[in-house]
Amino acid sequence: MTYRFFTPTPTRAATGLTAAVYQQLRDDFLGPLPTFQALSAVPEVLAATWALMREALLAGDASRVERELVATAVSRANRCQFCVDAHVLLLHALGASKLAEAVARGETPPEPGHARLVEWAQASRSPGAADWTSPYRVEITGTLLVFHFINRVVSALLDPDLLPGGLQRSPVVRSVGGRLYARAAREPKEPGRSLPLLDADATAASAWAGDSPVGVAYASLRDAANRGGELLLGETARETVTATVRWEDGRFPARPADWAVDLVRDVPGTDRIGTRIALLAAFAPSAVSPGDVALWRLSHPADADLVRLVAYGAITATDHVARALASAHL
Repeated sequence: MTYRFFTPTPTRAATGLTAAVYQQLRDDFLGPLPTFQALSAVPEVLAATWALMREALLAGDASRVERELVATAVSRANRCQFCVDAHVLLLHALGASKLAEAVARGETPPEPGHARLVEWAQASRSPGAADWTSPYRVEITGTLLVFHFINRVVSALLDPDLLPGGLQRSPVVRSVGGRLYARAAREPKEPGRSLPLLDADATAASAWAGDSPVGVAYASLRDAANRGGELLLGETARETVTATVRWEDGRFPARPADWAVDLVRDVPGTDRIGTRIALLAAFAPSAVSPGDVALWRLSHPADADLVRLVAYGAITATDHVARALASAHL
């Protein structure tokens, strides 16, 4: 596993909030995986991302198989092969091997309830066009939202292969890996353990999930990631990102680099490269290039600022989906 633009601080050197998140990742998940290590440059975004994933995907009594199925379907809709591979492996770990391999092949699951869940999850990429909302429990909906965010972070900052040469896409490797992680994947998790990690000033309820642990974690992630945009980009730049996300409604640009150039022409010069990266993070994060990052680093050399910018683009796209839920609850 390699990182595209920087190498995070080793996990053994983590302190403070980052160390606390890593300890929960060891206790409740599979350890500090690359996604979370990349986010460690901005501890408040790391903590909120972990909180939402834990409370939505892992805690409570909603079906873990259904939640992993949603994670996989959203990841496929967002073209995040890294996350598809990871959650196919976790479906194996949960004992759903036939379902896992059907999903890995891109097939419709044979069980009608699973097929409806996949269709619903994939439709969320363009919620306006699909007139999309959620009939499911907050844990399942929260899983969908956290993977809209994580997919974009992963595609922007990490290479797509979990293992050298894409070995994770071998059915044999997936099966063996599933057996190795079976105990950790199946162990029940109590809701709410991650919430003390969150900023006490950013734990308001979300409109679609109330003050449930999932709702509080989502509100915290939205606030933490949006602060990056406020810190790094001017008002015109942020308005450009928000308006484009709402107007384009999840459409994949045919030529992302050219598309982004056209959109930032009227943005003040000092904000053009940051706006470009945020837009690519929202729509086509794997198209963020070394050249884009090199230009950004001329004025913002810190790894943390690159992570903040990617997180801002990712949460803007994710919150477009969440707004469809909120409007349905009015």
